[in-house]
This record gives sequence, C-alpha cells and structure tokens, in this order.
Amino acid sequence: MKPINVFSLFDGMSCGQLALQKAEVPVGTYHASEIDKWAIKVTEKNFPWTFQMGDITKLEDWRLKVIRDEVGIDLVMGGSPCQGFSFAGKNLNFEDSRSKLFFDFVRVLKILKPKYFLLENVRMKKESQDVISEYLGVEPIAINSNLVSAQNRHRLYWTNIPFSIPHDKGIVLADILEDGVTDREKSHCLDANYFKGGNLKSYFEKHRRQLVFNNGGLTSSSVKKGKTPSLTPSSWQYNNYLVKKGGAIRGRYDKDGKIKQQLELRPDDKTNSLTTVQKDNVVVSGCIQVGEADIKGHDIIKRVYSPKGKAPTLTTMGGGHREPKVIVDELTWRKLTPIECERLQTVPDGYTEGVSNTQRYKMLGNGWTVDVVAHILKGIRHKEESEKITWSYDANGVAL
Repeated sequence: MKPINVFSLFDGMSCGQLALQKAEVPVGTYHASEIDKWAIKVTEKNFPWTFQMGDITKLEDWRLKVIRDEVGIDLVMGGSPCQGFSFAGKNLNFEDSRSKLFFDFVRVLKILKPKYFLLENVRMKKESQDVISEYLGVEPIAINSNLVSAQNRHRLYWTNIPFSIPHDKGIVLADILEDGVTDREKSHCLDANYFKGGNLKSYFEKHRRQLVFNNGGLTSSSVKKGKTPSLTPSSWQYNNYLVKKGGAIRGRYDKDGKIKQQLELRPDDKTNSLTTVQKDNVVVSGCIQVGEADIKGHDIIKRVYSPKGKAPTLTTMGGGHREPKVIVDELTWRKLTPIECERLQTVPDGYTEGVSNTQRYKMLGNGWTVDVVAHILKGIRHKEESEKITWSYDANGVAL
C-alpha cells in the first residue's frame, strides 16, 4: 500500500508511530501535537522526522486547512487526556478542562476530513461515552490490553477502521520481569503517577501500583519463566508473622509531643486482624514463620522462619528435610522498572531512555499499549490492499 499521512493529537512519546511500524502501515508524513517536552524528546530520539505542531488548543484552523489542502491527511488519531473521564478519577466529565480537549479532536477531524480516525480513552460513565459516540458517529469497542500484554488495562476505542478483537497471546507478568516474582499473572494498570511507587495497602486493597517481590533467597535464574513460587497470604500477600504472641507497632506521642513507634501486645492468645500493613500484626516472641518451603511432607517441615525470631525446638532431624529452615533474605517488594513498564505497554526495551526515570514512568503510564493499537491499525492495511484488488473475468463474465 502507498504511504499514508497521519495527524496525531496528544501524541505523547509517539506510541502511534510505533504501532504503525508494527502494523506495517507505511507513513509519508507524521504531524504530532504534544506539549510535554520530555515526551517530545523521546519522540525526536526515535522518530526525528516527526513534524511537531505544539499545543493543539493553539493550533489555528487556517493552519489545519493548509495541512489538509497541501499535504492531505489519511488518518487522525489520539487519546485525549482521560483524567476527567476515568472511574479512578473524580468523574468530572466534560466539565473538566482536560476532558474538553476531546472537542479539539472533533475540530481537527472536521477540518482535516481523513479517511480513517481512531480515538482511545478510558472506561467512563455511559452518558459521557454516548456524547463521544454521537460526535464521532460510531460506538466504542472495549479492549483489555491483557490480551496482548501482561497488563490489565481496560480502554475504549472509537474508530471507523475495520478490525476484530485480538486473540489472547498468553503473556503473563513473570514473562516481562527483569528479576523477582509476583503473586498474579497480570499487572495492575499503569498510570502516570506510578513513579511515586506503591505500598501493600494500595496494592492489595485499591488494586493499584503493581509491586514485584524478591525471591525469598532464590536467584532469578532459579525461577522458571512463566511460573512463580507458591505464595501464601501469611508470607507474601500480607507479610504477617505467625507467632505465639500477637501484637502491633503503633505510632504514639511521647511526653515531648513527638511520635514514637511502640509495641502494643494483645491481652489474649489471638493475632490482630490481617491487613496489608505489616506493623498491624507483628512478632513479639517465639518462632517467626515467614513462609513455606516448596517441598513434600507435613506442614511442620515446610515452615520457613525469620532470623529475627527464636529457633524451633531441635529434634534428631532424621532426614527428609526435617531441619529448621531460615530465610536468607527478608521478603521485600519494589516497583516495576522502566524497562518492565515498557514491556507492559509493548514498547521496545529502552525506547524511553534519555530522560529521567520519573518522566519515563509518566509517559509510559499516559501512553498506549502499542500492540493493541497496532492490531487495530492493521485494519487500514488490509482494507487498502483489498481495495487494490482487480478482478479478471472469463468470456462468460465469471470472476477468475
């Protein structure tokens, strides 16, 4: 097919150009509207021939008409800022200034009159979704990025490009990690604030900010790809200790008005309710169990203890893994690395290098899952190629 000319709004780090490459749709000219200088820097590093048009709200109609008349645009695409629509936000909808940028997409669409268009956005209230559908003349198609990546990322796509839902590639989170293990097959959705990191409460209660755990003494080479060690609520999800005496560490004001962390024991033999906060349920004495070894046998020989507690009573340990086991490294967690986030968004490793990690996290959280968009854009190539087919007929007028 012949190269197409593209106008991309809210272009970010130009996931659109990556998607076009993967879809094998040749590009003639690529005009991009973006205001984030760091995202533009990444785009210029990877696609130096991009025509940067600046702030779309300041791009006059007459300039758009010049592009239409002198260049001709075949595809307009974009993902207008979603904070005003998102269920995770305040649901301000079109009253939010960021959501109003959708109408700039409509303005550009009306002036440039492309053959194809694509708009991506988050799941939102039905009334907002219907307004967008009315302006664009099509209903959105919902796709979860987990079909083509290791990330749960629900998005809506309004387009006149013919395509079908992508098949599940079976990619799991363990496939994209540089090291460590996880307690789930798919990552929580990346957002622009991922650079702030996460904690257990946010991770398990709010289902936000994906965490990666250490191997509990295992080396990364000993963890089979696509598999993770068995994780138990006591050792991994909540990191609570199973002890003879329960307690918690609380912050209390001392006589000088300063907050000091102090141990508060329970009066009974119970433990506190399990929460995602480690200090809510801690060891005060006795053996501290932090996990279970992946070996056969009775539960008692599977127990793995922390070096911070006392050892269990020694026995004759007559073989069969009966010796007490102590964990080498305490279970800890970390946030995803920039490269791991690139993989979740199906972006090439190192694509966002050249700016700070904070900016990398932001633009990746704001970006598209490239393989989803590439799958949609393949519909352009298929349609263009099918329209070029010429039929031959025999003497009776039957197509050969």
